[in-house]
Amino acid sequence: MWRSIFDPENLFFRILARGVDLVGLSLLWLVLCMPVVTIGPATAALYYTVVKTFRHGKDEAFGRFLKSFKGNLKLGIPVTLAGIPLAVFLAWGYNVMSNNISTQAGVVMYMIYYILLLVPAGIYSYIFPLMGRFEFRMGPLVQSAVIMTFRHLPSTVIVVMLTVEMMIYTIENWWPVLFTPVASAFLISLFLERIFPKYLGEEETKAFMDEEEEILDEI
Repeated sequence: MWRSIFDPENLFFRILARGVDLVGLSLLWLVLCMPVVTIGPATAALYYTVVKTFRHGKDEAFGRFLKSFKGNLKLGIPVTLAGIPLAVFLAWGYNVMSNNISTQAGVVMYMIYYILLLVPAGIYSYIFPLMGRFEFRMGPLVQSAVIMTFRHLPSTVIVVMLTVEMMIYTIENWWPVLFTPVASAFLISLFLERIFPKYLGEEETKAFMDEEEEILDEI
């Protein structure tokens, strides 16, 4: 009886472990994003770890995160540096449009800006998960992200809106940072993990789908 109660595979301890992973990974991601230039590697590592831990049921979440983070520094820092000026400009534009939304013309401009925002935001929404899941050089990484952004536009729209709304919610209410980074990565993975296999070779696709079948078997 006591052995079953304190068994680490007990449902209670499994739920507790996932709760620790949820909060711990979210805070670790936040800390590693603070230097700013490491936002890319940290986000790629978060996506990779969330997929492996919460979708595939793997253990050692923090070890996986740190290993992925270190592995993505070389490519992730330049990608982040390229995106920082763009992010600042887009945030400034969003602020301007939001402040002028009280007029009819302001509403129209806000909607137009929001639509235009989908393209760069969509590309980066694919770039970091691609970095986390696969090995890329800069050129093919950006090219793949651009292609996926336009080829899977409905998914792109949902992913961008989800990301933006989660960010706004977290900024306005600081405490959700305890779970929104991991929750966002998990929700985004529901769309992206269905898209990625379409761009893999035969052997890569088989390995990729085998992982997904393991999930279904466990469910």
